[in-house]
Amino acid sequence: MSAKLVKIPGPDHPITVEPAAARVVVTLGGRTIADSRTALKLCEAAYPPVYYIPRADVDMSLLERTGHSTYCPYKGECAYYSIPAGGERSVNAVWSYEHPYPAVAAIEGHVAFYADRVDAIEVRDIG
Repeated sequence: MSAKLVKIPGPDHPITVEPAAARVVVTLGGRTIADSRTALKLCEAAYPPVYYIPRADVDMSLLERTGHSTYCPYKGECAYYSIPAGGERSVNAVWSYEHPYPAVAAIEGHVAFYADRVDAIEVRDIG
């Protein structure tokens, strides 16, 4: 078996991770799944920003780990969770780089949500 390709972010594929400086709230079916004032905002190349929420700010009891996984050469192995309350729509709705590569080490212990698999991901000003 060959080793997986590992890439380092750079000018051709920049990745930045910084505090979101906002309150990030994720809801589904009238329930708050996550509510954080300490989320991280990851910006990667030309993709829209992704908010990574600390597990401590997520109701992990509402999530169910799946066998699905993917690989990103910039971030590493990615694990997935479903939100059973959301039915088929919310299968593999949540992802986590549990042991991310050093360039994005800050996202360890965080999860992110697909916007189309939950009702809302609200990014609110902290006032």
